[in-house]
Amino acid sequence: MIGLGLIGGSLLRAATQAGRDAFAYNRTREAVKAARDEDFEVSDNLSATLERAESSNAIIVVSVPMPAVDAIFDMIARLAPQCTVTDVVSVKGAVLDAARHHGLAERFVGGHPMAGTAESGWAASFPELFHDAAWVVAAESDTDPNRWLDVAQLALDCGAFVVPANAADHDRAVARISHLPHVLAETLAIAGEAGQDLALGLAAGSFRDGTRVAGASPAIVRAICEPNAKALLTALDEALGELQRVRESLTEKGTLGDLADRGHAARTRYENVERSPIEGISVGKDGWAEKMCEAGRRGGVVRSLNELS
Repeated sequence: MIGLGLIGGSLLRAATQAGRDAFAYNRTREAVKAARDEDFEVSDNLSATLERAESSNAIIVVSVPMPAVDAIFDMIARLAPQCTVTDVVSVKGAVLDAARHHGLAERFVGGHPMAGTAESGWAASFPELFHDAAWVVAAESDTDPNRWLDVAQLALDCGAFVVPANAADHDRAVARISHLPHVLAETLAIAGEAGQDLALGLAAGSFRDGTRVAGASPAIVRAICEPNAKALLTALDEALGELQRVRESLTEKGTLGDLADRGHAARTRYENVERSPIEGISVGKDGWAEKMCEAGRRGGVVRSLNELS
């Protein structure tokens, strides 16, 4: 693991708990010491960590904010030229572009566990974070199938189920269900504060739940949302269109129109979404990556590699 924030730290804990030989690098010595005090193998020497990864043929998991990815990939290309590389960054297109820029494409498999809390850092990490969580394992036309299987097994070992998707599909999807909610939560928090102490004193469950992710570090929110600006703008435009329509309805008719009905129906569909097992796809055969992505688009998931042919 390269980086021991909430995700990287939880991954180190989960992989170790699953019986994997896991070790990590972190930039800050405080986190290194805290992890070592819990008997994890952690170093503040990136070069030494990557050299160890190369000598042990490890899977390297990049768990740093998007602005730091380029420098990490440069080091990996020079010091660990044979290792499989994956990541847990919340965008996939920009990370894939960086991997290709540094000559890592043939051994890179993008990843994104859909799990998290409003807390950050090693102290917030825990091994159960990924239990029954969706973990995107990216499948592109040039993805190495054996490396894909290795990364998928890592996700499964950590308690997640695997959702195959290509980078473009992933980024369009998370703009709607992750990045837009961050923007709306920040906006709702600002609107609540504008009501001053009375509004904040009356705020209860709906305000608390709607603003939960606004409790995340502003730097983390920017690192999550800004690299996916194009897809986020599309989702934001659609949301603004919905708000404009309800504003017009309230102005002209004093009603919300059909917003509540459509929103309730959409929430009900989310609560009842079906995740069917992906079966019968032979990873490595012609067209396997597109078949996996198509299955993912239909709601298919992998809970065991034995389900695949």
